[in-house]
Amino acid sequence: MNNSTLVTRPLFPSLDEYTEQLKEIWSSQWLSNNGQKHQQLEVELKEYLDASNISLFNNGTIALLVAIQSLRLQGEVITTPFTFPATTHVLAWNNLTPVFCDIDYERMTIDYKQIEKLITAKTTAILGVHVYGVPCHVEEIQDIADRHGLKVIYDSAHAFSTVVNGRPIAAYGDISMFSFHPTKLFHTGEGGALVFNDIHLKQRIEYLKNFGIKNENEVVLPGINGKMGELQAAMGLKVLPLVKEEQSKRAKLREYYTNKLAEIGGVSIVKLPQGATNSEQYFCIRLKGGDEIRQKIYDALKEHHIFSRKYFYPLISDYPCYANLPSAQHGKLPVAKKVAQEVLCLPFYGDLDFSIVDQIAEIIAKHVA
Repeated sequence: MNNSTLVTRPLFPSLDEYTEQLKEIWSSQWLSNNGQKHQQLEVELKEYLDASNISLFNNGTIALLVAIQSLRLQGEVITTPFTFPATTHVLAWNNLTPVFCDIDYERMTIDYKQIEKLITAKTTAILGVHVYGVPCHVEEIQDIADRHGLKVIYDSAHAFSTVVNGRPIAAYGDISMFSFHPTKLFHTGEGGALVFNDIHLKQRIEYLKNFGIKNENEVVLPGINGKMGELQAAMGLKVLPLVKEEQSKRAKLREYYTNKLAEIGGVSIVKLPQGATNSEQYFCIRLKGGDEIRQKIYDALKEHHIFSRKYFYPLISDYPCYANLPSAQHGKLPVAKKVAQEVLCLPFYGDLDFSIVDQIAEIIAKHVA
């Protein structure tokens, strides 16, 4: 794969700098359970994300699983079918029923205008996803939640450092999850975090991610092992200072892509709504020709060892494990089905050579003509 162009590439800190972190870990003889690196990264990320409270995890999926558990949700949760599998799986693992809501055609996030008609006596929460870093209609969703007494959870895996209307994305909803997987802009090799506004959630979350252990003699909750280790935290401490420069490089790359693709008919570029900053996590285009054209472009790029991704196709509601749900039935999610046929994420990372973008644009132009 060394000669291939992948859809993204993880940031790597200086090996010497990371080795210095490892030396400190070896000296401390402490690898897990809230070590010094973990504590330091938690402080730095809390400030970076401008979060009221934060808790680090070994990955984003476990973090979101605990987020759901920490809010003591029951019954049904209204969510989007246009997302990564983990978003919905955490509901199933918590014995909750996902209720799929169609998405907004422009933002591709959950359509707030469709939420209220899905609310029943069993509904306890709304789970939204900031797709490609495009924020949900956070204020409208919160208004709905407040009027119906619902919790709001956000999968913010794509929205690291995003700001909406002058407020950090971490400030919206009851709780948000960030993923620190290697495919993400900021990563810890593998990891994640929860951010939340209610300080009273902190202790419950800490118990839940550590087997429910209160002290040496007491286990107070049916917890799980979600702790971030020192090796992961050490990576995060050295990756975090690289993020702003990487975002700057990707912003220039985005501008170059946009200019190259602007004259190609049938291609549109996913844009942010007014008032939102760009996390620079993905570069996604939409193809008006739908899946047939998209597949031709996908295959043609692959022939040149350029790998794109059909994020997110198929819809979660089409998976066999969810397809029998009432909200997943034919005709219920027309916008999501259309969008899932149109999207294609192109290679996007700071060190991507502009000549590759030229090649990608030529291939796209050839197949949409």
